[in-house]
Amino acid sequence: MSRRIVMSMLAGVTLLVSAFFGTGGAAAAQAADVPPEFGTDWHDPVTAAPPVDRPHATSCQVTLADVQFRDFTPYRGAYTPPQGCGDRWSKVVLRLDGKVKGRQYDRLGYLHVGGVEILRTSTPEPSPDGIAWHVEKDVTRYSDTFRSAQDVEMLIGNVVDDTYTGVIDVHVTLTFYAGRPAERTPDRVLTLADTPDGATLTTPRNSERIVAEVYATGSGGGCEEFWYLTVADPASYSCKADHGPYREVQISIDGQLAGIAAPFPNVWTGGWSNPFLWYVLPAPHAFDVRPLAYDLTPFAGLLDDGRPHRVDVSVVGVPAGQSGWSAPVNVLVWQDAHRAHVTGALTVHRATDIANSSTYTPGSENRVNTDAGHRLTVSGYVDTSHGRVTTTVARTLADTSVHRWTDGENTDGLNATWSDDQTVTVGGDSPARTTHTYRTYTMDGATTIGTDDRLRTVLTLGDRASVVELGDGRRTVWSRLDDTYSGDAAYTINVPRDQRHAVGTSSERYRLYGTDGCYDRSLATVQGVLTQDRERC
Repeated sequence: MSRRIVMSMLAGVTLLVSAFFGTGGAAAAQAADVPPEFGTDWHDPVTAAPPVDRPHATSCQVTLADVQFRDFTPYRGAYTPPQGCGDRWSKVVLRLDGKVKGRQYDRLGYLHVGGVEILRTSTPEPSPDGIAWHVEKDVTRYSDTFRSAQDVEMLIGNVVDDTYTGVIDVHVTLTFYAGRPAERTPDRVLTLADTPDGATLTTPRNSERIVAEVYATGSGGGCEEFWYLTVADPASYSCKADHGPYREVQISIDGQLAGIAAPFPNVWTGGWSNPFLWYVLPAPHAFDVRPLAYDLTPFAGLLDDGRPHRVDVSVVGVPAGQSGWSAPVNVLVWQDAHRAHVTGALTVHRATDIANSSTYTPGSENRVNTDAGHRLTVSGYVDTSHGRVTTTVARTLADTSVHRWTDGENTDGLNATWSDDQTVTVGGDSPARTTHTYRTYTMDGATTIGTDDRLRTVLTLGDRASVVELGDGRRTVWSRLDDTYSGDAAYTINVPRDQRHAVGTSSERYRLYGTDGCYDRSLATVQGVLTQDRERC
């Protein structure tokens, strides 16, 4: 694994008044420009995450969609490969440009090309005067899909009526850059086949590396959108789940557990009952949902028999019969170029029982303390044209949280930490390579409603990760990410919009550094005005 790939695996404050220009290209406001409360318009949404690096090479652009979403009718179109940039690209960059005005909820959307999900996104909530935003994503790994004509399907489900007037207008393009990619892209990008017996996967018989992506999101406006707040009986809280808030996204092959992952605690732009937190700075990954990745290479010997195998994705902890989760799957396959059939076997499969303790303590402030986790280790080999290659994947999940609320839920708070640690060791004729990936997600906040109907939310979110690659026992590549959002916003509920007297501050600092260098950007807002845009590297 190269330095570039390790950095890309990670790429998922104090309020200051300054005059810095950031990569967003907007100057921070002066103190005199900050209004005493939110008005009818605010700064366009912006994030501190780095833009996609683009190579200096010949480029070609293809439009995937140019559409307005007013209801739940998907857009369907056609994709044709670009002309003039060859059929191998150093990079492929997706860009979504959106605009909306009036009144509208946050909406969740997807974009499929040839059935492959290449983007899962949500939308900002608009100002009456209108906002515009854009999303960029490196989609080079889907190059196999882009080499032939494909159907396109996109949907951002929406409701437009006399109250919710915001029509979501989006334009989506792919830009192709000629040349060879820095790393070998998957030879095949597959989707699951729907059969009467369930979803199945049939891989090429010479597959030597297999990775599944699952775009798992809890959404739909129900309790699973806020799964981390659910409680079990006998706790008296409005969102219930049989075993409390622990969630785990599992993937299985022919009924055997093949991978586990902690879902990212996504917060959409109406989240925590307070859209004033998110009007300018969305929560991490709100506009570019990061898929969960599962290295299924230990199962390659099983999957390479040329037969369809049943693949199931499930979310542990969701009450039976309750909807709210979406989990589409892509499968990325690297093939042995010099052998038509690769054989192998799964040799190790060890899973602990899921530990899940969720303890309710009633009182003037009710509490639920949760401590949960799970471990899975799988190992297998494939006999390739370049020798026997053994892959071992060990993954450990943990969830610790304290949920506290008062009767009537006028105070509702959570302090939670999720960890998802994975070690992948690949060994063969050459020295073993080991990649350690440690991810930690944090959420610490509370919403309170005072006797004056003043609702206030104070919230801090963290997305942290480190990747270390070892070759023959020596560190060759390393990288660390720290993306932290903080917000504090208040408004009066149960009154017309022009009487809400909303105020709010928010900030985000995104730091990514390691073998490949450093990126460090800070943003801050007051009452919807961008007051800081600073880069430190």
